[in-house]
Amino acid sequence: MEGWALLKGMGLGLAIAAPVGPIGLLCIRRSLTQGQLMGLVTGMGAATADGLYGCIAGFGLTAIADLLVSHAQAMQLMGGLFLCYLGVTTLRADPASEAAKLSSRGLWGAYASTLVLTLTNPATILSFIAIFAGLGLVGSSQSWAASLTLVVGVFLGSALWWLCLSWGVTLFSQRLTPARLKWLNRLAGAAIFAFGVVAIALTFRG
Repeated sequence: MEGWALLKGMGLGLAIAAPVGPIGLLCIRRSLTQGQLMGLVTGMGAATADGLYGCIAGFGLTAIADLLVSHAQAMQLMGGLFLCYLGVTTLRADPASEAAKLSSRGLWGAYASTLVLTLTNPATILSFIAIFAGLGLVGSSQSWAASLTLVVGVFLGSALWWLCLSWGVTLFSQRLTPARLKWLNRLAGAAIFAFGVVAIALTFRG
């Protein structure tokens, strides 16, 4: 039973992490400009947030879910502003002339930034609640062991996606010239900034 729950969780984690959004763009850019480890750590921040939201949905923690939903607009505004900031800094960034020297502070910053960005997206928790409920994964018949296994699976599935993405992107990094990297910064920055503007606009519209 637990083995099947783990596989279901991994499938859910992969399905939620795979669509390319602002976090995916950050992971791709950091993998290309700062190496696979930086891209992987960036993805682990998102995977941790997915695991936390999966825990809320899987264990039926309705009080926490209601609190998050009630503050959805404020969270979305914070996330949108942060995305705009990241978009502008990415647009203005010059291509690195040499490999970045990774420090624990830099890795922690990459992890924390994506963790915060994913947590401030109210659509994430709503997606988990809807998917878990739709598949009958929430209820009194679900044991704590099965729920925990499911949540672990969500984290592993999400982490697997970010590992594959950061590894796959670095395979092509040597083909990128400084000029191409500059255009990559511009395109990624513009796209991230656009995600931020949309998030802010939806906040005020809502």
